[in-house]
Amino acid sequence: MTDTEFGPIGPHRLKTLIPHRFPILLVDRVDEVTPGERIVTRKAVSVNEPWYQELPDATPDAGYGYPVALLIESWCQSAALLAAWDQDPEATDGQVALFGGMSGIEVVGRALPGDVLRHEVRISRAFAGTWFFEGATTTDDGREVLRVESVMTAMRPSSVLAPPQEQPAAAAADA
Repeated sequence: MTDTEFGPIGPHRLKTLIPHRFPILLVDRVDEVTPGERIVTRKAVSVNEPWYQELPDATPDAGYGYPVALLIESWCQSAALLAAWDQDPEATDGQVALFGGMSGIEVVGRALPGDVLRHEVRISRAFAGTWFFEGATTTDDGREVLRVESVMTAMRPSSVLAPPQEQPAAAAADA
């Protein structure tokens, strides 16, 4: 059974699961999810996105390729959604998803404004708040644009990311 029997999941639910917001929320909706196994999401590429604003009017259509870093980020946000999907919100309060490594990332095509990206993400391994994902991205007309062999993410307390507290000068002198 999947959570999508009731229709696609939109921005409201997405924002309860990951902290991303405009202009870097790069998933528009969830089409399918099997918690703990796989997710299928969509991202519509639009010429009105902020990363295109500096392009001169004379830029040819081919110059509007969706930035590769954002393509990968969008896929990774889909992975973060899958990791967070069936987690207890109280248990994950104050937690952040950290992407720890990627391998076998292969960009095999280009996405342009007007394309709808379809991210497919599968969990290949999971243990103790750590997940390994694999999958691909295709456009709405079936062109493959991204292959992902492995991406690792881990949920960790946000407090471990805070810089260490500096010691007052007097305490440092006594040390």
